[in-house]
Amino acid sequence: MPPSTTRPALLLGVLASCGLAVSLTQTMVVPLLPQFPTLLNSSTSTVTWLVTATLVAGAVCAPVLGRLGDMYGKRRMLLVALGLAAAGSALGATAPGVEVLLVARVLQGASLGVVPLGISIMRDVLPPGRVGSGIALMSSSLGIGGAIGLPITGAVAQLADWRWLFAGAAVIGVLQVVLVHRLVGESRSRPGGRFDLPGAIGLGAALVCLLLAISKGSDWGWGGVPVLGLFAAAVVLFAAWGRWELRVPSPLVDLRVSARPAVLWTNVSSILVGFSMFAGFLVTTQVLQAPVETGYGFGLPLVVAGLVLLPIGGAMAVFSPVSARLSARFGARTTLVAGAVVLIAGNLAMAVLPGWLPLVMAAAVLTAIGAALAYSALPLLIMDAVPHTETAAANSLNTLMRMLGTSSCSAVAAAVTSGLTATVAGVTLPSAAAYTVIFLAAAGAAVVAATIAALTPSAAPAVAREFVPST
Repeated sequence: MPPSTTRPALLLGVLASCGLAVSLTQTMVVPLLPQFPTLLNSSTSTVTWLVTATLVAGAVCAPVLGRLGDMYGKRRMLLVALGLAAAGSALGATAPGVEVLLVARVLQGASLGVVPLGISIMRDVLPPGRVGSGIALMSSSLGIGGAIGLPITGAVAQLADWRWLFAGAAVIGVLQVVLVHRLVGESRSRPGGRFDLPGAIGLGAALVCLLLAISKGSDWGWGGVPVLGLFAAAVVLFAAWGRWELRVPSPLVDLRVSARPAVLWTNVSSILVGFSMFAGFLVTTQVLQAPVETGYGFGLPLVVAGLVLLPIGGAMAVFSPVSARLSARFGARTTLVAGAVVLIAGNLAMAVLPGWLPLVMAAAVLTAIGAALAYSALPLLIMDAVPHTETAAANSLNTLMRMLGTSSCSAVAAAVTSGLTATVAGVTLPSAAAYTVIFLAAAGAAVVAATIAALTPSAAPAVAREFVPST
C-alpha cells in the first residue's frame, strides 16, 4: 500500500485527472461520427454504436465496480477500471475496422466507474478539511472533460489521424495507473462479503434494454416494436431485479437504503440535473455550427465552436471549490438548489437563441456554473445518507442517474430536431423552434430538480460536518 503521507493536493490532483480523462474517453468520438463511415468503410447506423456501446458498458460497469470497491478495495477497483480504459484505448489506436473499434469502446466504457470510486477514496484517505473540495472537483470532472473534449477532438481530427486520439488516451491511461498505484492509498473500510452476481447480471440486462431504447429511439422509431419491446423488457427486468435485491443477504444495491427519501430524491434530481446540463453542452455546439442563413446559427467550424465553448470547462473548474465552500456553510442541499436555479437561468437565456456570440458564451458559462454547483453537491448528499461501507456503490448509482439524464437529453434533442425542421438553401436543418423547445425542456427539468431538492428532507447533519473544506 502506498504511504499515507502522500500530500493531499497531489493525491487530489491524481484522482481528479483520472475523472477528467474518463470524461474525455466517453465523448472523444462524438465529433468524428460524421467522418467514421468513410474512414472505417462502414454505415452510419453502425458507427453510432461507437457511442452507444460505451454508454451501455459504462452504465453496467459503474455499479458493479462500485460494489466490488466497497467489498474488496476501492483503489484496487480503480486500478482495474483505469487498466480497462488504457487497454481499450490501445486497442482502438490499432483497430483494423469498426468491429474491433467497438470492442475498444466497450473497454473504455468500463472507465465510468473511476469517478464514483475516486469520490469514495477521497472520503476515506483525504484529511477531513480537504474532502469537500476534492469531491466537488472529482464530481465536476465529468462536465469539465466534456467541455474541453470537443476542441481537442476537433483539432486532432483536422490536424492528424484519428488514431492519435486513442493512442494519446492509452498513454494517459497507463500513466494514471502508475500514479494511482504509487500515490493513492487503499481504504481500510472493506467489509468483504459475497458478490451478488445474479443481481449484477439482472441490473446489466435491464440497463442494456433501457439505454438501447433511449439511445436508439430516434433511429428505430419511438413507436416501433423494437423500442417498445426494449422498454417493456426493461420494466420486467427491473421489477425482477428489485425483488431479488430485496431478498438476497448481500445485494449489489441496497434498495432499502436507496429508498430513503434523502437518497431516492437526490438520485431523481441527478437525472434532471444531467438532462439540464447536457443541453447546454450538446445543443449549444450545434447552434454555433449551424449556417448563418438559418437565422440563429453562427456558421462556425467544429474547432472554432469548441474554442468558443472552452470557458465552460474553466467555469466548472473554478466553481467546484466554490460549491464545496457553499455546502460547508449552508449545506449541500442549498448548493444543489442554487445550482439548479442557475441552470434554469442559463437554459432560459439560450432558449431565446441570442444572435450575438458573447451572449451565447455568457449563457453557456452560466449553465456550466449551475452544473458545477449541482454536480459538486450531489455526491455529498448521497454520502450523507448512506452507510460508510456503501459509499462507492451509492456514488456509482448516482453517477448512473446522471448518465440517464444526459442520455435522455440526447434522445429528446434528436427527436425534437428531427421533428421540427426548416429548409435552408435546399438543405433540411433543425428549425429555431426546435432548439427553443429543447432549452425550455432543460430549464423545466432544472425547475423540477430545484423543487425536489428544496422539499427533500436532509440526512443527519453529523455526517455533513465531515466535509468542511480548508480555507
